[in-house]
Amino acid sequence: MRGKARISEQDIKEMMREIRIALLEADVNYQVVKQLTKDISEKAKGQDVTKSLTPGQEVVKIVHESLIDILGSGDNKIEFNPSGFTVIMLYGLQGAGKTTTAAKLALQLKKQGKKPFLVSVDTHRPAAQQQLAVLADSIDVPCYIHPEEKDAAVIAKEGLDKARYLLRDTLIVHTAGRMTVDAALIEELKEIAEVVKPDEKLLIVDAMIGQEAVNVAKSFEDEIGLDGFIMTKLDGDARGGAALSIYKMTQKPIKYIATGEKVDALEPFHPDRMASRILGMGDVLSLIEKAGRELDEEKAVKSLERLKSNTFTLDDMLEQFEEVQKLGSVKDILGMLPGVSNKQLENVDVDDKKLEHTKAIIRSMTPAERANVKLLNASRRKRIAEGSGRTVQEVNQLVKQYQQSLKMMEQMGILGKKGMKGKP
Repeated sequence: MRGKARISEQDIKEMMREIRIALLEADVNYQVVKQLTKDISEKAKGQDVTKSLTPGQEVVKIVHESLIDILGSGDNKIEFNPSGFTVIMLYGLQGAGKTTTAAKLALQLKKQGKKPFLVSVDTHRPAAQQQLAVLADSIDVPCYIHPEEKDAAVIAKEGLDKARYLLRDTLIVHTAGRMTVDAALIEELKEIAEVVKPDEKLLIVDAMIGQEAVNVAKSFEDEIGLDGFIMTKLDGDARGGAALSIYKMTQKPIKYIATGEKVDALEPFHPDRMASRILGMGDVLSLIEKAGRELDEEKAVKSLERLKSNTFTLDDMLEQFEEVQKLGSVKDILGMLPGVSNKQLENVDVDDKKLEHTKAIIRSMTPAERANVKLLNASRRKRIAEGSGRTVQEVNQLVKQYQQSLKMMEQMGILGKKGMKGKP
């Protein structure tokens, strides 16, 4: 289909089926999918095709841009009170990850120069307050708990007074959850809010609950009003379709996403990256950003330039792998790569040894083979496997991963228009 000037109705029909399946698999609400595909079909009809793209690729590009528009402008920052003292209340159902998210948010704000103070008003779950206190201690943030007190509003008032006394500038209120949004929960949350008068009311949403997230979000929004969301458990197999659904239904921004269990695994929400994730394009941009924070800035810039100039080879991949080892969990990093889903990694023992094996495979290649994987015929792959002490299957998997990464990055517009030597 390359070379066609405009997108035809047949092009749209063919791609819309695939897009619809991709969105539903990502747990996007059915009604949202229905409306979105209708809007995109109208938008794509008769549109000019970029010279370097097929009509199908152009439709994917339009879908990606539309998802970004729906997910918001990226205005996801916490609104701090001009008075110098801000109160943030965290809501959510049981199991959504409120306790760990409270600590993660406190650490984020601390890194931004704020002086956060934590208070747990969860009087229902055993040892919930103590759990938050332990996490707070691990990040060196003060925390107030009162396990003997059964009135959550009283604890909230004591925590508020303590935070002001210690001259902290941000109070994070960790509230109790329930299995469902019931009248007792809502009444308790309203009483707490009346005491602390929150500037930000954030709902913690478990990305793994999929389409049910819409109902949870609407219930909290209708009952107490919300200022935004924090999505958790995106390190699991969830593609993040819930983000699209809840924003579409509530028009409230997603402010942060949690991507792991560690206390530093909280990131600002980026609509473009979530759109890529929903469509199964990976999270390369987040990976690059993380590398920019943790690694040598000059190396990060050079890596990005090689991607843009279509010169990214297996030698570059080897260098990246060596740098990646400085970033912590290999499994988390691999989960950000295009073509590698969290489901695929679920039952795989991914550790530093796996990375060393991959590096050994690349090092067993000749310079010419690293520069052009099309040279890797069966006999060469067998030689590389023997030289690295790995299997031919592992060599094949590496080559496939490399090619898929290039393909996805090209679709995302990270690569330039010209093809690469390593592309199939």
